[in-house]
Amino acid sequence: MFAFILRRLVQAVIVMVVVAFIAFLLFQYVGDPVVFLLGQDAKPDQIRQLRADLGLDQPFFVQFWHFLVHAAQGEFGLSLRQGASVSRLIAERLPATVELSVVAAILALAVGLPMGVYAALRRGSFSSQSLMALSLLGVSLPTFLIGILLILVFSVWLGWFPSFGRGDTVQIGGWRSGLFTLDGWSHLALPAITLAIFQLTLIMRLVRSEMLEVLRTDYIKFARARGLSDRVIHFRHALRNTMVPVITITGLQLGSLIAFAIITETVFQWPGMGLLFIQAVTYADIPIMAAYLCLIALIFVLINLVVDLLYFVVDPRLRVSAQAGH
Repeated sequence: MFAFILRRLVQAVIVMVVVAFIAFLLFQYVGDPVVFLLGQDAKPDQIRQLRADLGLDQPFFVQFWHFLVHAAQGEFGLSLRQGASVSRLIAERLPATVELSVVAAILALAVGLPMGVYAALRRGSFSSQSLMALSLLGVSLPTFLIGILLILVFSVWLGWFPSFGRGDTVQIGGWRSGLFTLDGWSHLALPAITLAIFQLTLIMRLVRSEMLEVLRTDYIKFARARGLSDRVIHFRHALRNTMVPVITITGLQLGSLIAFAIITETVFQWPGMGLLFIQAVTYADIPIMAAYLCLIALIFVLINLVVDLLYFVVDPRLRVSAQAGH
């Protein structure tokens, strides 16, 4: 296990260095930060002085090394548009995005998993076919259209939920959360459902497919021959073996939810990192774009590591192989 974790950590470091290099290239080829800071009317002496102060007059790899050291410390300089520390701006927006993504992931897993099991065990029934038809609709509809439809129905027509913003929040240490207020939950409902629908249908279809595949295996037939009940066969043997690919997809989708919540946050004006990134792209705010890219890569790397470790918990064959030295 230690060697496995060590290999994964080395791979993670390599990935993060590559991503940091790509983020660093933004500073080199996407506009000139000196022009953004001083404006078009800056004098040549001012430009040269600021370049020296920022270290932009140094060789390419020296600049990259300084960028790498500062990125490892969570420092990406100042926002070119807002003039504030990029790390502070991201720290202010991160709780909103994490809460939205985690709630959407829990909702997708809590609904998609039992629906997938039901569709597999009731294969061919009218209800199962209806669920599969609805899942195709959920996979096909774009996220922004789902969000607009939910706003139209539940905010405009029915008036049940607010259509934008985060609502009332509570400061807990360094984390500002809307999960402890009723107004916060009412603002969270529609964005979370919008973000969860695609993941929900994906999990449901995956669970159904894997469950049907497992139910056709020889050890399930042997379990039936031993006289085990359907409940034991379905939920102790079949479902547990189905969970290995589900954990992979769910883990990666959590990273995708955080990374690609941009559309949902834009539709609902949710004050998270996605909305901050869209604004940064609009104004070519390179430090925020670079920091967002590095942070999302770090989240994916950490989630992949956790998913790999969960394999050892769910699949006993991996533990046996590890003990055998394979």
